[in-house]
Amino acid sequence: MLLWILHMINIEVEKNNNENNVSLLRRFTKRVQGAGILPRVRSIRYKARKLSAYKTKMKTLKSIRRKKEVAELIKMGKMPTKETRK
Repeated sequence: MLLWILHMINIEVEKNNNENNVSLLRRFTKRVQGAGILPRVRSIRYKARKLSAYKTKMKTLKSIRRKKEVAELIKMGKMPTKETRK
């Protein structure tokens, strides 16, 4: 018996008496394709988890601090200004 759990959908394929492993695997693959599991798994593959409120706040404060540092360096002439597209 071949049983794999793919994202909370159980797909179960039992081997028949005169069936070899290749045809069993082929039948399992067809059943997975028919259930539409792979497109759903691929769609959520690279989704990032939502950051907590604390992490978001720290990230924002860090970017604000960095912008102030860059502005100060530009003001002192230690860093070139950003070139804008014309």
